[in-house]
This record gives sequence, C-alpha cells and structure tokens, in this order.
Amino acid sequence: MLIHPTVDRLRSLGLAAMADTLAELQNNPEAAGMPHAHWLGLLVDREVTARDNRRLTRRLTSAKLRQVAAIENVDYRTARGLDRSLFQTLATCQWVREANHLVIVGPTGTGKSWLACALGNKACRDGFSVLYKRTSRLFADLAQARGEGRLARLIAALERVNLLILDDWGPEPLTADQHRDLLEIVDDRYDKGSLLITSQVPVSQWHDVIAEPMTS
Repeated sequence: MLIHPTVDRLRSLGLAAMADTLAELQNNPEAAGMPHAHWLGLLVDREVTARDNRRLTRRLTSAKLRQVAAIENVDYRTARGLDRSLFQTLATCQWVREANHLVIVGPTGTGKSWLACALGNKACRDGFSVLYKRTSRLFADLAQARGEGRLARLIAALERVNLLILDDWGPEPLTADQHRDLLEIVDDRYDKGSLLITSQVPVSQWHDVIAEPMTS
C-alpha cells in the first residue's frame, strides 16, 4: 500500500510526528503483523509526546531561567541548611497550584539561584508558565516601561505568569517607584499566581529594604 499521500496529508495537517511514525512503521517488517489499532495507538502516542515536548520547550524558553538546574540533581550533602523533606514537597509544585509564595534566604554562594531555577524547571515540566527575573533587571524593565508608557501592559503580562521568580532581592532600599511597582505586582498575584523570591537579606531586615512602614 502506498502511504506517501497519507504521510503528506498528515504533515499538511501539522501532524509531523504522526507522519514520521507512519513512515517508520511502514518500513519496519516487524510491524506488518501488528493490529491496525496498535498502529493507531502508536501514532497518537507519538504525536501527543511530540506536542508535549514542544510545549515544554516553549515554556522553558519563555521562563529564561538563569541556570540549567533540575530537582533531580540537588545535592543534599552540601551544608546549606536545606531540608530534604521540605524541598521534595516543594518539588511537587503543589504550592504553585495553590498560588502560594516561597522565599529562599541564605548567604551568597549557597545556591539560592540554582535551587530557584530547579523549582522553576520543575514547574515548567508540570505545565506551569514561569518567568525568571533578577530583581534589579525587573526594576530596570519597569522603569523603562514607565518611560515608554507601557507599564500597565508589562505588569499585566507579569500577572499572567503562574510562577514569577525574583532573584537576589534586597541589596538596596527601594525607591518610591520601585515600591509602588512591587506592591502592585504582589497584589495582582494574590490567589492567582506564585512568587518565588531569593535573598541574602534575612526577612527580619526586609523593612529596611521596603522602607515603607505601612507595607512592611
């Protein structure tokens, strides 16, 4: 049976993985004895897997994670006070599903950014949209957007992300504009999305960074 027209039609429909699998099966003598239902199941499985992989690639690309990190590669032997049981619970991404927030605090060099990226990677793999930003870079982007009259659009785009990672929070006190922008971002995420913040500044000292008694 000539299958080239069918393969071409599958490709024209955007079913490239299914087309490749059909051609592969046709050229495999061992597949000749397989029931047609098995062929169909394999075609569908390959197409679903290919589409899932493409979606994951898009999520990882959009996330712009600073480091290539995965929860499977976490070294719990490193002396940094990481609770293995707690981290494994966080790796389920239930906190992202529930739109909760997470803070990772510790001195420089303890791998806070790497751990944040590992959790961001897992969230992408679990189907969530993620965006990584160094806090200083985010504030620069917000300032530029304000000057160009597109601040509202940028903040709305941030709101749509399931998990927003703000890395290296708190080296310098916030300006008035930064304070207002951050408050709006945090408020927009209430019950809608998660926020992951890394900082070398203990939470007890965040008042000095925020510099706003009513907020802190």
